[in-house]
This record gives sequence, C-alpha cells and structure tokens, in this order.
Amino acid sequence: MAIPCPRCGRSYDVTLFEFGRTLWCTCGCRVGAETRMRLVDPADEIRFAADAMLGKLARWLRLLGFDSFYARDIADADLVRRAREEGRVILTRDRALPEEWRVADIHVLRSETTFDQLGEVISRFELADAVRLFSRCSGCNRELRPAAVADVADRVPERVLGGCASFWECPECHRVYWEGTHTLRIKRVVEQVLAVD
Repeated sequence: MAIPCPRCGRSYDVTLFEFGRTLWCTCGCRVGAETRMRLVDPADEIRFAADAMLGKLARWLRLLGFDSFYARDIADADLVRRAREEGRVILTRDRALPEEWRVADIHVLRSETTFDQLGEVISRFELADAVRLFSRCSGCNRELRPAAVADVADRVPERVLGGCASFWECPECHRVYWEGTHTLRIKRVVEQVLAVD
C-alpha cells in the first residue's frame, strides 16, 4: 500500500508513516496519513509523555499524582512510539511536532514557565479533582508505597527519624519520602496553581 503526495502524486510506502509520522516530498509538500491517529482511549485514566524540554513539568505532574513519562534525551520518534504503546498524551513546546506526527493526542503548551504550564495542563485536561499529592515518585514516576521506619532508617537523616511517623518508598529507585517543610512549600504552590484554574 502507498500514500501519495497530495501535490505531485509521488507515492511513498505506507511503512514510512508508522505511528503517524509525516515526511517532506521532493516537491516540498508534507505527506502523511489524512487522519490523525489517536494515542489515548478517552475512557482510560489520563497519562502523559513529556518531551525532552519539559522535565520540570513532568516532575511536578508526578508530585500531583499523574503518571508522567519523561526521558531527557528522547528523540521525537521514540516519544511518539512510547506514547502510542502506553496510551499517553504527548506534552510539548515544539510547535512542529504536530506537523511532523499526525497524532491527535499532542498538546502544545503555550505557557513558558513551569507553574504556568502546570496550570495549563490541569485546566486543559480538567485534572483539579484528580490530584493525589505525593502518591508518585517524582524521580522515576512509580507509585509510592508505605514503608516501615525500620526499613528506611538507614536512608533517612536522624533528625527526621525522631520527628516523623510516616514514610513512603519508591519500589523502583528506593527513594524515601516523608512530610517535612518541603511538603508545605509544594502544597502552597499547588494551591496557587489550582486557584488560577
């Protein structure tokens, strides 16, 4: 099967357009499938794939409890492929990405600062009621599990052990989390972001 260039009619093998990819024809026209491919089933819980420019946003989305894939040096093709395989909405600042990839589930962020981007995502996808603060590892995205003091004592500062009763651990990277002054700062930021929504 082939996909023709809409301008000159030159045909390209359909395998060149995997995952919604497009390409430039020799005549200067962009060639690709006519319809935008869906990556996400609307009935599923929303999950994100942030492009290489949005590491801070991905970290904040994780802090709010949203499944957010991020890899610092990921190529666009790998990002789109992973988003399709895992049913994720792509978040990007790259305005060319929706031109190069004809997939429906790409959101190009207009906001420039991390907190404005966070507010934009929460508003666009109506996530305010779905926030579950501190339920995911901000580093590797896994859901946190409660941890016994004895299991984390060797990885937590002594001053924290004496003043904290509850701990959580990432099952992937084994990072330990607890409530401290940093959680109050994070909660204030989240309240401000949600208030703007």
